[in-house]
Amino acid sequence: MNTQSRITSEKLALFQAQMEKNKALPGPLMPTLHDAQHIFGYIPISIQKIIAKELNVSIAKINGVVTFYSNFSVTPKGRRTLGVCLGTACYVRGSQTIMDTLEEELGIKAGETTKDGELTLEATRCIGACGLAPVFSIDDKIYGSATIAKAKQVLKDMKQAVDASK
Repeated sequence: MNTQSRITSEKLALFQAQMEKNKALPGPLMPTLHDAQHIFGYIPISIQKIIAKELNVSIAKINGVVTFYSNFSVTPKGRRTLGVCLGTACYVRGSQTIMDTLEEELGIKAGETTKDGELTLEATRCIGACGLAPVFSIDDKIYGSATIAKAKQVLKDMKQAVDASK
């Protein structure tokens, strides 16, 4: 997937407009970063440089914030996100084997995105569903009492839905 295709002139114009609105706010950096993540799907160094210039903030500070918070990404994320909880409750109930299976099925490692740009696989920490451990999520939907078979079935269903929409 060509990551530059995510940074279009239309998206840049939208981002510039949002950044102008954010400049009027106290502490405009965080809202600007959230807008960048939403508009582009990630915050590459080229966008960080624009933010640094417009907000008069060092690129080091911006990059530090972007790499510290898990909601921000410096690499493109997929259209959908599959997160496997590796928090204590889930881990002791087998979530690592589910992660290993998903990595094998998708041909990617945690933190990576499938070649078609559809899905990003993430290792997450506690998502607050310990009673359902182990859990994984796709976007905002949580799958509890997860098994390898359940994870494979959800992937199969997702692939069928994507294929049907093409």
